[in-house]
Amino acid sequence: MFDLPLRPLKDHLFTPLCPHIPPSLQPHHITLLAFLSGLLSTFLIFLSHTNYPFALLFWALNRGLDCLDGTLARHRGTASDLGGFLDLWCDFVVYSILPIAVAAGAPADARADAGRWVAVAVLEASFHVNNFVLFYVAALVEKAGKEEEEAGAKGGRGNRRREELTSVSMRPALVEGFESALLFTAMLGYPSAIEGLSWTMAALVAVGIGQRTVWVIKALW
Repeated sequence: MFDLPLRPLKDHLFTPLCPHIPPSLQPHHITLLAFLSGLLSTFLIFLSHTNYPFALLFWALNRGLDCLDGTLARHRGTASDLGGFLDLWCDFVVYSILPIAVAAGAPADARADAGRWVAVAVLEASFHVNNFVLFYVAALVEKAGKEEEEAGAKGGRGNRRREELTSVSMRPALVEGFESALLFTAMLGYPSAIEGLSWTMAALVAVGIGQRTVWVIKALW
């Protein structure tokens, strides 16, 4: 919901760091470091919920580096579709693992709690459906942009992409990257609340799925 207005702010905050980054450190190196930080965060919370301060630390590092890689690529003029793909791939892997790791890291007496796992399963299912809708929307936007270019229209797709600052056009919805990061932070900070947080996030993602589905239907009707 807040991703689009926050992206210019993100670049404003991280661009001053770019001149101080050694030329040998490329954006894809930062993407890899962010990925490893995210995996380490999930591994720590999986080992024990008592590790939550360290899990939060590496999660914060993951989020910061995830902001920095794209900003650095744009600052150097090296932004590419491959870089965007790798960034999203890494994000989706960490996002998928994190709720499972939190649930699996519960104390032994709570680990077999069926309600906890049902909530996480529903959340993962909502991710699956949301990703399908998200990339179908991206395909439609890409197709519309090509048709506009062929018809001689100027600025439609290009302006949208410049506003988004991402490699894939994403239709705004209730839960996007910023909101997801907040909810995942809550899961790591309050792992015992994973069941309630999973149901909450699944419900919010479902609203976003509905928003984007309505948009697709209207666009194709």
